[in-house]
Order: sequence, then structure tokens, then C-alpha cells
Amino acid sequence: MRLLTLLALLLAGAASAAPQPPSLAPQPPAPNPQPPAPNPQPLLPPPFFTILSSDPASWPDVLSSIGLQRQTSGDSRIFVTRTGALPSADWPARIEKGAVLILEGESPLADQFGFRPGKASVRVSSLTDLHRPDLPIVWEHALDLPVFELPPYARVFARERWTGAPLIAGFRRGSGAVLWLAASPGDRGYERFPYLLEALCDLGVEAPFRSSRLWAFFDSSYRLRVDLDYYAAEWRKAGIAALHVAAWHFYEPDAGRDQYLKRLIEACHREGILVYAWLELPHVSEKFWSDHPEWREKTALMQDAQLDWRKLMNLTNRDCFHAVSAGVHQLAARFDWDGINLAELYFESLQGIGNPSRFTPMNDDVRAEFRKAQGFDPIELFNSRKDDQSRKVFLDFRSELARRMQEEWIGELESIRRLKPDLDLVLTHVDDRFDSGMRDAIGADAARVLPLLDRHAITFLIEDPATVWHLGPQRYYTIAERYRALTPHREELAIDLNIVNRYQNVYPTRQQTGTELFQLVHNAAANFQRVALYFENSLLPPDLHLLPSASASAATIQRSGVKTIVDSIIGVGLPWKGPAMVDGQPWPAADDDTVWLPPGPHTVEAATQPSGVRLLRLNADLKAARALTAAMEFSYESTARAIAVFDRAPRRLQIDGVEEPVQRAGPATILLPRGRHTVTLLAD
Repeated sequence: MRLLTLLALLLAGAASAAPQPPSLAPQPPAPNPQPPAPNPQPLLPPPFFTILSSDPASWPDVLSSIGLQRQTSGDSRIFVTRTGALPSADWPARIEKGAVLILEGESPLADQFGFRPGKASVRVSSLTDLHRPDLPIVWEHALDLPVFELPPYARVFARERWTGAPLIAGFRRGSGAVLWLAASPGDRGYERFPYLLEALCDLGVEAPFRSSRLWAFFDSSYRLRVDLDYYAAEWRKAGIAALHVAAWHFYEPDAGRDQYLKRLIEACHREGILVYAWLELPHVSEKFWSDHPEWREKTALMQDAQLDWRKLMNLTNRDCFHAVSAGVHQLAARFDWDGINLAELYFESLQGIGNPSRFTPMNDDVRAEFRKAQGFDPIELFNSRKDDQSRKVFLDFRSELARRMQEEWIGELESIRRLKPDLDLVLTHVDDRFDSGMRDAIGADAARVLPLLDRHAITFLIEDPATVWHLGPQRYYTIAERYRALTPHREELAIDLNIVNRYQNVYPTRQQTGTELFQLVHNAAANFQRVALYFENSLLPPDLHLLPSASASAATIQRSGVKTIVDSIIGVGLPWKGPAMVDGQPWPAADDDTVWLPPGPHTVEAATQPSGVRLLRLNADLKAARALTAAMEFSYESTARAIAVFDRAPRRLQIDGVEEPVQRAGPATILLPRGRHTVTLLAD
């Protein structure tokens, strides 16, 4: 349940550049300047790493969380050495030529590069990192570490909070770099240095893949007076494909609020981002609550169910249901939504029947229905009737009631989709398979609800319950397996990660950030077709540029001469500069930094000429593409309408062989229908 109020996003200051180190090896005299040889696309540095130790510890989990791949051959660029590593005369030259050497702790090899332990020591339990200086970083278990001397040209990324003793530092040299850590990253890889990967990227390492498939939740309360065009561009750069907007703020028409939302949707569409109406029924709106006290939900203390920020209405009451349904239909019609997310339509509270002040539903309609079926009033469960069997009967009834409500409201959304056929539908449902107590606590029972996928084209978005936020990223494999056992519709399963301050005692940060966040997203993306983040305002600035790589899961890369071979399950972006050939043909699906590839194995190599019209971004699953004379063709599949952004304004197009009018969302941005289609851009 989303019950936490989050602080506004703070911007971290930019760190100053560090001086470059002197040469690590004798340098030949500078040759006479010569014009560079033509090379439209030099080979990208290999994204492979090798652990030079019999015990890899958590390093594979750390580095693979942004798509770097472990190799045992000489193809690696990144080399991890652990405590006690021996020096070698070969390393300086290898670093000059592009190797990235990671030094862990104290070793003769670290000493060779100027990282030497001094006589003083410091007890480390807290640190500051230049990527987020104001963020408290606290270790669960303190370590006594020597205070290291550093080479004068090293850039310090992290220091012990009170003494300033360096804990992470590094420098670039030639085409390579050296990164040093005072201790290991910890058993899970994120207990000590959350921004280790950001430091590695600062030294020139680039993640090998990118994705633009993330969803993010959005509450306008945190973004009232901001440049929406700026934020839409930033969301797109962070790999966000869809924004799920808190729609209860716009339930009733209001000229100012409506104009804001229309501008938000337009800004997102121009950047190729879909916008969904995020509903939190039985919360409707502040005004609806104020105007209709007769329809308010009741707790077991017979009080109005105003619980945290949600003010719950009695949707089992037919008059209330019809009024809310009419309002939702109007809300859907007033704005250019791409989808609707029916989220958390069940009951309170997390403490279950043991907390009568939060336990719902106890309205007259529910009590009358249950009394007619079972012969007693459920309010008796909180005074004279406290036997386990009676409680079980009502909790079963409550779970079934939640399922009926969800099915009824999905039917309402389907009636809206008949009027807007490109609308996507999502049902957000808290996980009750990993935390089985959720069923009795709030009435959430996925086994009852998942059969709805047999009859409705919807995405089932599984929300991480608050009770497991402190557990590690491997839990997403377990969650996925338990849900796959309940439904054949595996491609319709998605996962919702709560990126918020956790109420448990967690280390090293209260909120998931840095390596922990990347491991969470990477593992979630490996097990689910779609990953959603709650919420965009809680994402910290240091994390944004690596989120697209963390979410680009299930992809591999190889080298074969001048060709790069990429194999992915759901399609991926390959960092690339200049025109490209894919599978021996000019490739039109690329922006200035990325080549976008369909699923399956593909070879990529440099091309001497650009392909013509380019598809810069596509908010859909790319299935195929090819360059045509002064035009292009591509196929896609999408559960919502698709958004395509080109490098020039398209004037004519065919969809599945039929010429259609161009629906523009921007000068070079067009809207395309939901489903699977082939699009051909026609030359005038």
C-alpha cells in the first residue's frame, strides 16, 4: 500500500573535474600532426569484466546489474582485483590502451598505483558520496580501515563522514582508468557503497544496453510549478515509457487543473511517453468525499474511513457506484489518455482484523449482504463473536467481494475502451503470494482475480507489499514463479517497485538507490515483461542515467571482427554513434546515440552512409525495420497506442498497406493504433 508521504526531489550539485594523472609509462615524442583516418564508428569498448580472484564475492551481481557481462577470456575490458592482489609491470600499458582496473582494499597492486595504507586508522560506519552529498549513508556493521594515501591526481568519490578519509577514488589514464575501494562492496554488493557504479561510469565505463520500457507513477502535487517539457525530456532519457498520473486530482472539471494535465499529456506525447489515468478507488476525490458523506465507507469502529491520504467510498452502494462510474467515464473522455490503471481496489488495513480503527468494509450495505448470507452481523467479530471460524467466514467473503468489485470495474473500463479502442487497461494488485498475509489483511487474493485475464486484455501489475521492501532483489524471481503457476498469461504480468523511504531498519540508505536500485530493476526486468516504479518524484538524480541500462535485461553481446552481435528477448538499444548496418542492411531505427534492435540475434556494424528517414524512438515493441528510398518501413506491437518519433516530419504513411491520415503529437511525432501493425512512410 502506498501510505508514505515523500519529500520533494533534491538536485545534487555537480562535482568538479579532477586533474589528470601523469604518465604511468615512458611516453614517446609527440609525432607530427596527421589528419585522422576516416572511421565513422570505432568499435565500442567491450562490455566484459573478469574477476581476478578465486572468490568473486558480490562483484558479478554489482557489475551485471547495468548489463556488463562476465568473461574469462582476454576480451574483457574491466578487471576486478581483490585484497592482496600482486603487482604487475603490464598494467600501466594495458590501462593506457583501455583497460579499467578495479582495486579492492589493500594490496601490493593498489600500492603500485599509489593507493597506500597509512599508519592511522578510522572506524567507518557512515560516509558521504559526491554523487549525493546530502544523503545519509550508514553501514549496518562498522569496519576499522586504514586511512589511505592517494595519488595526487586521483578523484575522490566517497569519504568517511566525520574524518574525510577517502573510501572510493580513481583516475583516468589514456583510454582506461583505475578505480579503488577501501573495502569490498559487501555480501550483496550494495551494503557499503551505493554509488560505486556511478563512479565507474564517471571514469569512462559505459553500460552496453539501453531500454525505454519503464513505467512510473506521477502525482501532480509534487510538480505543480515546473517546466513540463523539461521533465518529459528527463523522463524519456531515464527510460520511462509511460507515466501513470494520479487522476483523482482531476476527477471534477477545473479550468486550471485541466489545462495543466492537458499540457502534461502533450509534453509527454511529444517525447514519446504514454500517459495513463491512475485511479485509486474506492478513493474518488476530495470533493466527492466532502459532497457525499452518506456514501462514505466505515471502519469497524463505525467511523468514516479516512485512512492516511485515502478517503474511501462505499462502492457496493449502487447509487454511489453509478455516480462514480459516471465521473470516471467523464474523466476518461475529457483527456487524451493512453490507458487507465485501476489500482489497489480492495480494503484496509495492513494490520487486518486486529485493528478495528482501520478495518473495512463495515458499511451498512456490506453488513446487510453478509448477514443475509451467514446469519450474523460482521460487526460482532469485534465484540461478542471472536471465534476463528467466524472470522474466516467473513475474511473469505471480503476477498470475494474485492474480486467482484474488480471485475465490475474492469467491465466499466471495457465500456470506455469500446469508445476509445486504443486505450490500454492495467489492474494494479498488491502481491499476496510472497506475503501470504495480505489476503486476510486487505482482502487481496490474486488467485481469485487472475482468471479475469482469460476474458479481458489487461496488464496485471503486481505491487511489492510494504512488508517485503527490505528484502533483496532475488525475490522477483520467486514472485514471478508463483504467479506464473496461477495463469497462462505470463506476458500480461508486470511488477511494481516501490522506490520510497522504508519503515524497516535498512542499510546503507533508507531508500533504494544506486547499486541496490539497479539490482532491483535488473532482476525485476529479467522476470517480468514490464517494470513500474513508484514514483517518478522519488527517483534520485544520480540514478537516472543508468536506469535505462538496468532495465535492459535478457540481452547478450559478442564481437566478431568489426561486427557486434546482440541477442535479446524483448528488444534492446545498443549505444552507437554514426550510421549503422543491421544484419547487412542500412538500419533506420536509431537516434544519435543508440541503435534500436528487435528481439532475437542481430549483427551491427558501421555504415558509410545514413539510412535516410530515421525512427528515433518508438514507444512499442519493435518487430522489424528496413530503409526504403527516401522513406522507411517498420513493424511494431503495443497494448496501447504507439508513439513514433522521427528525425523529420512525416507527411504520408500507410498502416498495414492502407494510407491513413497522419495523427501528430509533435512536429515529427505521430500516434499509431494499438495492436500489431506495419507502418510505411511514403515519399511525396
